[in-house]
Amino acid sequence: MSAVADSAGTRIAAVRVLREATQEDLAAWDVRTVDAPGGDVQQSLAWAAHRERTGWEAHRLLLDDGSAALVLGHRWRILGGGRAYVPKGPVAGGATPQAVAARLGAIAAWARDTGFDVVTADPEIPAAGGFPAILAGIGFQPVEEIGPSRHRVSVPIPPGAGDVLLLEGMAQKTRQQILAAERRGVRVVRYDLRAGDDPGPGLEAPAPARLADAAEDAFGRFHALLVATGERRGFRVGGLPVAVAWWRAALDAGHLLLLEARGTADEPVAAAILYRHGNRLTYSHSGDVAALRSTYPGSMGLILWRALQVTAREGRGELDLGGVDVRGARREPLPGEPTYGLLRFKQSLGGHWIELSGAHERVLRRPRYAIAAGTQRAARRIRAIPAALGRGGGAA
Repeated sequence: MSAVADSAGTRIAAVRVLREATQEDLAAWDVRTVDAPGGDVQQSLAWAAHRERTGWEAHRLLLDDGSAALVLGHRWRILGGGRAYVPKGPVAGGATPQAVAARLGAIAAWARDTGFDVVTADPEIPAAGGFPAILAGIGFQPVEEIGPSRHRVSVPIPPGAGDVLLLEGMAQKTRQQILAAERRGVRVVRYDLRAGDDPGPGLEAPAPARLADAAEDAFGRFHALLVATGERRGFRVGGLPVAVAWWRAALDAGHLLLLEARGTADEPVAAAILYRHGNRLTYSHSGDVAALRSTYPGSMGLILWRALQVTAREGRGELDLGGVDVRGARREPLPGEPTYGLLRFKQSLGGHWIELSGAHERVLRRPRYAIAAGTQRAARRIRAIPAALGRGGGAA
C-alpha cells in the first residue's frame, strides 16, 4: 500500500475496500471484529442480523490492510441515496489513529461508489491521540453522537488481579454497601452462555440446559425494569419483542450476560446487561425496583462488583462502565448537575474518565444529503407536535 497525506500533512496509508465478505469469511468474522482488542459487539454478525431485521442493509467489508468492518446502510425514501454508518468501528485494536482514519477513507470511497450520500462513524478512540484532527484532514466533521455518549468511565484491571486488589480500588463506602447487600440476602443470578456449570463465586446460574428458557423470562423482567426506570428518568425504551430478539441473539453468540439481583423472597431487585468484547466487559443498560431500594440498599453496587469479578476472571483488562451524559456538553458532570452523582458512583468503583473522539461524518453528495437532512428535520418537528399539545403547548 502506498501512502497519502491529509490536509495537515499527516501521512496516511492508502487503503481500499477489497470486497464484501463471503460465507467462508464470516466464519471468523466475530474473532476479527468483536473478540479482537478494541472490538465491539456492534460490529458482530448478531448485530448485523438484528439491524437487517429492523430495515437496515448490512455490508460486511474486507479491506486490503487485513481489517474488516460492518457498515450499515439506510436508504432515503423517494430520493435514492442514503446514509452509511460504521457502528463503533472500524475496529482500532492496536492500530494507530492514522490507520483507522485510512480505513474510514476507504469505506467512504466504497460508500460513494455504492450510492450513499454520507458516511458516519464513531470508533471508540481516545481524543487525546489526535484522532479528530486526523479525520478533519480527510473530510470528516464532528456530529452529534449516535449512541448515548462520547466518553466512558473505565475501571482498569491489572493482569492476574484477585478480589483483594479489586476491592482496594474501590471507595470504602462502596465496599460497605456491597457487603450490606450481601448481608441482607441479595443474590446475583448470571444468565450467560459462558457461565456453564460454574458461574463463579458469589453467583448463581441456571443449568445450561435451562438457560434459554430462564433467560427469556429474565429478559422480560429486565425490560419491565428498564421501562419503569425510563419513566422515572425521562428516557424511552424500545418495544419488548425487538429488545428481547437482540438480547437473545447476543446471548446465543456469547456476547451478552445479564446479572439479576434477587431478594430473600426471590423477587427481582435490580439487573444489568453487559457486553463482552475486545479486552473488556461493557456495562450497557440497568434498572432497579425503586420501592425496594431501602430494603436492599447497595444492590446495583453488588451487581457491578460481580461484573468486575467476572471481567477479571476472564482475563480482561477493563470493566467499561459506560458514559455519564451531560445534555449538550462533552465534559465531566459538575457538582449540582443531574448526572454528577452517577459519575461519583462509577468513580467509587475505581472508574476513570476517558474522553473519546466521538461521532464524525463525511458528506459525499452534498445536494441530495441536504434535501434528505432537511426532510428528516421537518418530519421530527411534525412528530413533536402531538407531544407539545399534550403538554399544553397549544392551549388557548
